[in-house]
Amino acid sequence: MPSSLLTSLLFLLSISSSLAQTYNILSYGAKPDGRTDSTKALTAVWAKACASVQPVTILVPKGRFLIGSIVFDGTRCKRKSVTVRIQGTLVAPSDYRVIGKSSHWIFFEHLDRLSIYGGVLDAQGASLWSCKKSGKSCPSGATSIGFQSSTNVLISGLTSLNSQMFHVAINGCNNVKLDGVKVSADGNSPNTDGIHVQSSTTVSILNSKISTGDDCVSIGPGTNGLWIENVACGPGHGISIGSLGKESVEEGVQNVTVKTATFTGTENGVRIKSWARPSNGFAKNIRFQHCVMNNVQNPIIIDQKYCPGNDNCPNQVSGIKISDVMFFDIHGTSATEVGVKFDCSSKKPCTGIRIQDVKLTYRNKPAVADCSHAGGTESGFQRPNNCL
Repeated sequence: MPSSLLTSLLFLLSISSSLAQTYNILSYGAKPDGRTDSTKALTAVWAKACASVQPVTILVPKGRFLIGSIVFDGTRCKRKSVTVRIQGTLVAPSDYRVIGKSSHWIFFEHLDRLSIYGGVLDAQGASLWSCKKSGKSCPSGATSIGFQSSTNVLISGLTSLNSQMFHVAINGCNNVKLDGVKVSADGNSPNTDGIHVQSSTTVSILNSKISTGDDCVSIGPGTNGLWIENVACGPGHGISIGSLGKESVEEGVQNVTVKTATFTGTENGVRIKSWARPSNGFAKNIRFQHCVMNNVQNPIIIDQKYCPGNDNCPNQVSGIKISDVMFFDIHGTSATEVGVKFDCSSKKPCTGIRIQDVKLTYRNKPAVADCSHAGGTESGFQRPNNCL
């Protein structure tokens, strides 16, 4: 490249960099005391960022900022790309009723090239959990942070604490990367899925630690191209595909890889579950590999008789077709005698199941396998009974 052209490019880059604007929420009235409502300040900052034609960064500095439910909608933004840098903590109102009837506490939609770096989200959900456990009439609760109808999303180094419902939800998005995410809630907190993905393509969850009261990662209908790697799960209900088949007409789940995951004291390890009722959905091309189980109740499980509360499904059979699922190099300890359980649909049996190098023990002996309506191959599978 001629030196004159290189000089011109560097000059243009320097101009572009100098044109980038940073909006500090302190300048719009936010208070870092954890008591003053800063929702209006964030709303004002978003309006400014949306109106800008230049690259924009929204800065949340150190401190605790109290905010209510807020939506960041990029529909009318001049630029769909925004960077959010959180150095402090966003905290929800202590009264769960303030945001409890909202679907989300913090919600991003209709954006392209959205990046969120760092920060802590503290939803203060414990009081709502207590309400639900008491049997009283309570709101469902808000998902702490959600992303919808967006592309090229990066979430890096974010921590979510004590969500009312789900911690992070990805819905209808394309090309999403979550890296270094931390999720923390009590192991008995209800419906607090760590990261939920549905109706989305090309999503990766990397280098993350999830401790919660429900699924560490839940994978819903319409997920295609999900890569999960180097994730620690526990406490929680494991990494679950499903539940699928709640609707009779439903998108399938395909091309999912879970690699190098560790499960400690969880209810499940790797799981596929579907409602016991008719559906046209499916789950195919699934890979679970290089996973470690530490005292997990159900290390490997396919459950096609899922019917919580016997709601609309007793005496029915799942219509979800499960095929081409591989379990490779999964080892460790089971908290129950059955380490591998395949309870597949009698109407649409599981096919193409592959088990390779699976070694699970229960009380220092090989855990048993319990399989029905499942077909496939196995090798290096240490267990005292036949399965496939």
